[in-house]
This record gives sequence, C-alpha cells and structure tokens, in this order.
Amino acid sequence: MLFLSASPFGIPHVSVMHTIFLQIRNLRYSSAISLLSNLLEANGNSRAALSLLAYSYFYSQDFINAANCYEQLTILHPGDEDYKIYYAQSLYQACLYDEAMKVTSQIDRLEWIGKVTKLKAAIKYGEEDLMAAKKLVENCPPNDIDTEINRACILYKEERYEEALKMFTAAQQVVPYCPHLSYNAALCHYRLREYNQALSQIATITEYGIREHPEMSVGMSTEGIDVRSVGNTVALHETALIEAFNLKAAIYYQKKNFEEAKDALTDMPPRSEEELDAVTLHNQALINVDTNPSECFEKLQFLLHQNPFPPETFGNVLLLYCKYELYDLAADVLAENAHLTHKYLTPVSKQYASYMNSIFRCKKTPQGRMDLKKV
Repeated sequence: MLFLSASPFGIPHVSVMHTIFLQIRNLRYSSAISLLSNLLEANGNSRAALSLLAYSYFYSQDFINAANCYEQLTILHPGDEDYKIYYAQSLYQACLYDEAMKVTSQIDRLEWIGKVTKLKAAIKYGEEDLMAAKKLVENCPPNDIDTEINRACILYKEERYEEALKMFTAAQQVVPYCPHLSYNAALCHYRLREYNQALSQIATITEYGIREHPEMSVGMSTEGIDVRSVGNTVALHETALIEAFNLKAAIYYQKKNFEEAKDALTDMPPRSEEELDAVTLHNQALINVDTNPSECFEKLQFLLHQNPFPPETFGNVLLLYCKYELYDLAADVLAENAHLTHKYLTPVSKQYASYMNSIFRCKKTPQGRMDLKKV
C-alpha cells in the first residue's frame, strides 16, 4: 500500500502549499512565514519554499530576512537574475545601500537596465548623494512618469518645495490615484507652511484608506476600541496612512494644538510597540514628553542608535535635555555624536548646542564662564 508522505508537522505537502498560498493571498504573512520555515527545515534547498519565504518576508517589510533568502537563491540559482534584482531591492529597503549597489553592478540582463538604473538612483537618493542620484535619473526613460516623480523628490531634497509641488501635482493628473503622491504634495505644502492645503491632501489619503482598506482600523484606537495590530505590511505602506497621520500630528504640533496631534497618532492603523516605525516613535516621544519625560528620552536615545533615524531626532533630544536642565546628559550626547552636529542641526540648534557646551564647561573652568557670556 502506498502512503502519501507527510510534512514534518503532519500535513501533506500539497495541503501545506495550499495553506501557504491561502495565507499569502489573505496577507497573513506571519503565518506563511511560520509554515515555510518549517517546510525548509525538512528541505532546505526547496526553491519554491525559499522563494515564497523571501516574498513573505519582503511583503511583511522584514527586509533583512528577505535579503538573506534572496541571497541564498542567487547562490543556488546563479543564472536567474530575477533573484539578484529582488536581492538588491531588499538590501535597499533595509537601508544597506553599499551592499545594494554592489548587487546591482552584477545584473547584466538587458530588460532590467531601466529598473536597475531607477534602483541605483534610489540608493544614491537614500545616501543623500543628490548629484549622483540626479545623474542617474537623467538616464531613466524621459517619458516614464517615475522619472518625473524622482525629479520632484530630488527638488524636494534641494528644498525647492514650490517646484517639487508643481511636479507632484502634475503627476497626480497623469496616474491613477496614488496615496504617496498625495502625501508628497502634502509634505511640500507643510514645508511651505501651507497647513490647510496639506491637511486637505491628508484628508483625501485618509478617506481613500478607510474606503479601500477598512481592515486597517483607522481611528478605532482613538475611540477606545480594542483592536489587534495590523502589522507592518506592504499593503499598509501603500496606503500612506502612517505617513499621513504623522504629518497631521506634526502640523497640529506646530499649531500648538497638542490634543489634535495626539489624536492623529492614535488614529493611525494600530501596531504593537515593536512594530512602530522610527517617525511614529519619534512623534510619540515628543507628544508625551510632559507626561512621561523619561520614556521620551529613552525612545529618542534608542532612535539615535538606529540607521536611519529621523533627522530631527538629534536636535530634539538636545533641546529637551536643555528644557529639563539635564545639561550633563546633553553634553554626553554631543560628545558621543559630534559627527552629527553639522549634518542634522539647524543654525538655531547649533546655537543651543554651543550654549549647552558652554554651560557644561562653566561648571569646571573660568574660561567656560567667559564663553557662556559670549553666547
């Protein structure tokens, strides 16, 4: 009598694969990852299982593990250049820019040239090498809307917000509705201090997200409804809801309307503490500093050791240490992160940094007291 071979966890392989595809189709990537990991323990060289595992990691935004899987696939199947581009994309998303650039240089397939050039431009943009990014964008297809959007992103980085806004707005007229384009336009309005226009774009993003993705549970935490985490998925990223609510919080924070700012942070799709992105963690720290300063400082210090972290983090932790007269801690942060001073501090923040250094020195030397008077 012939029996079907069973997987290590007691389900026939056909049923396992059916279950895995079902989980992936329903965006339950954590369940798919668990099943695939068990499957690979029995057959570590299964191309299908490893490819699906890489895919699941990527779409749950666990880019490090996705990169590890795609790296294995490039070794096991060196002739398949699709895996190389996916490997490079995963490394880029994980902010491992040098490694991603090295992988792109290994891709020779002609039909991938356009995509590889876009990826190289994105890598250089992530590294803040705007000159190199601009050169690469100019080599992209001129009639490709992505090329125009990339040009607008570079203009934004160059602080040419009005020009960037015009290009983002023009792109919105060409492509089907894209939440990230609305967010980019809102961000330009924010930099131009056109807060009402920015809030209008954010409202559009929110309405679209609620209508198209009711499973994201927008606003339920603010209403006191206990909901489970929606996780960090590409589906969530594509809605731009997290970015939009963070920007909304920033706008109300600038307006000194702190209650609305708090509501914006709780309105966003719910995630567990360990799933929070760096910007959300930074904004939570600022909003709640008066009620829980020690937790605020803990979060900001944590962010300083991440790569990358929100550029405002460095200046904000220094200013808040000053506010609470924790000058020794501020001096420690400056001493440990001197390389960040010119990169991340505004001219006003640099004056505060000089002030803090003088306060720290004046406790010890007469020269310090003289420096304090000058500041």
